[in-house]
Amino acid sequence: MVAPVLLFSMVAHEYAHGYAALKQGDPTAFQLGRLTWNPLKHIDPLMTVVMPIVTFVSAGFFFGGAKPVPVNPRNYRQYRRGDIIVSLAGIATNLALAVACTMLIIVFGIIGNGAGALRGPAAMLQAMMYVGVLFNVLLAFFNLLPIPPLDGSHVFKYLLPPAWALRYQQIGFLGLFLVIIVIMSFSPVYLTPVFFFLNLAEDLAGSNFLPEAIDLLRRARLHA
Repeated sequence: MVAPVLLFSMVAHEYAHGYAALKQGDPTAFQLGRLTWNPLKHIDPLMTVVMPIVTFVSAGFFFGGAKPVPVNPRNYRQYRRGDIIVSLAGIATNLALAVACTMLIIVFGIIGNGAGALRGPAAMLQAMMYVGVLFNVLLAFFNLLPIPPLDGSHVFKYLLPPAWALRYQQIGFLGLFLVIIVIMSFSPVYLTPVFFFLNLAEDLAGSNFLPEAIDLLRRARLHA
């Protein structure tokens, strides 16, 4: 229930970066065969497989990512504009997927309530869409963090004086450790928008949120 949704969400995020880069004049991802929906092209053994399992088992939350799509900002027709658009493309895609998953929660709920024979499969699909809202909002706000090399840092650096921006980008090698520290230290604040969107999805679904779907999510420790 979790793995397909998480994998698709990460692949969509990276595909959006590559597609946006192509539209801004950089064909690097396309030429290297990374502008594809094939998940095998985007899987990183450490970040996509090992890290999510380790963090969930040890700390109770998922942390990981796909293999970054290669881009060359020097190819952008307008460097600053292209860098911002490409950086925000993945975030925008995850937010759009969260909205789509919310709508599908309602659709599958209506199907489950209206067709008893389909209630079981509808509940499973509804639970997966709930997970889709969870992961896509999480990915969006995670990547908004202004910590190099996350997407938010590519926007935040343009708010700094050039000398500061250069030094700021140089902390990228510490980025992974800083992100983990921030998540573990400020998780209640960081997760606030995630809970807001999850509650909104449940409120919109209303009576169409199937009890069977909630039970599946609780057993997976993904619902209170």
